[in-house]
Amino acid sequence: MRLTDIYWHLRSDITRIEKEIEKTIDAQHPILQEASSHLLKAGGKRIRPVFVLLSAQFGNYDLEKIKHVAVPLELIHMGSLVHDDVIDDAELRRGKKTIKSKWDNRVAMYTGDFIFAKAVETATYSNEPKLHRILSDAMVEMCIGEVEQIKYQYDSNQHFRVYLRRIKRKTALLIAVSCQLGAMVSGATEEHQRLLKNYGYNLGMAFQITDDILDFVGTEKELGKPAGSDLLQGNVTLPALYAMQQSQTLRQTIEAYLNKNGLNFIDMHGTIEKVKQTDAIANSKKVADLYIQKALQALEALPDTQAKHSLTQIAHYIGDRKF
Repeated sequence: MRLTDIYWHLRSDITRIEKEIEKTIDAQHPILQEASSHLLKAGGKRIRPVFVLLSAQFGNYDLEKIKHVAVPLELIHMGSLVHDDVIDDAELRRGKKTIKSKWDNRVAMYTGDFIFAKAVETATYSNEPKLHRILSDAMVEMCIGEVEQIKYQYDSNQHFRVYLRRIKRKTALLIAVSCQLGAMVSGATEEHQRLLKNYGYNLGMAFQITDDILDFVGTEKELGKPAGSDLLQGNVTLPALYAMQQSQTLRQTIEAYLNKNGLNFIDMHGTIEKVKQTDAIANSKKVADLYIQKALQALEALPDTQAKHSLTQIAHYIGDRKF
């Protein structure tokens, strides 16, 4: 089963959201227009709008209101990806050239800023007073997460807590807010909003950890970028932390790269294979599974609806990704 099969019943509403996103990033300047459209056409899971739509079904489902939440959340995510690619000096995303690669860093930074601005503008069409504070707080936390990633880039001595705090800010919070705001804008009870936010946070943590695992075990075709890209960019993720904890030889190998002493001779493919021979992948999967279980527990008190069933299936899908 593909992820999109789980929420196939929402396909018409997702198509509507996609068209709204396309309309929103329409720019008067040709370069901004082309760069933004390039990112949109690269595709993506659109998982944040999906969480908005599913969570909104626990209240009064009105797509005209919901779109003013779903569109900004996806735009915030898109803008952050553009900035990420500049920071990471990434050439590919989803198998296509990044904006910084196709144009340059300056165009990429201003495109990201433009997309952020359109997200804020779109959110103003919502009459939900708490929405703007929640969105702005999430954007602030995402920025802190990005700066923390830069701070700990090429640092092999970071604690596991540093990694978990970073992915909370970079990934989990925006998914949590997607669930929370979808419920809020539809008038769901505060208790349901809290449970859905809790679900989104834990699922977001698991989602990022499994992505970080896939960076070690996936192929370039599956990932849309070279395997080991995180480590190549100096980002130490959970599998690398576990591998360094388990193997002193691997620690020395990874540290040599992170210290840039081995930049020209370390065989990244060989390093990845050695990481896979340790318990690092299995231990990382156990952490992801703990977050999946917490996400599922948050759903237990919610009404038994198709939306709840879909959220449950998404959690199982992320937990069952093949490594």
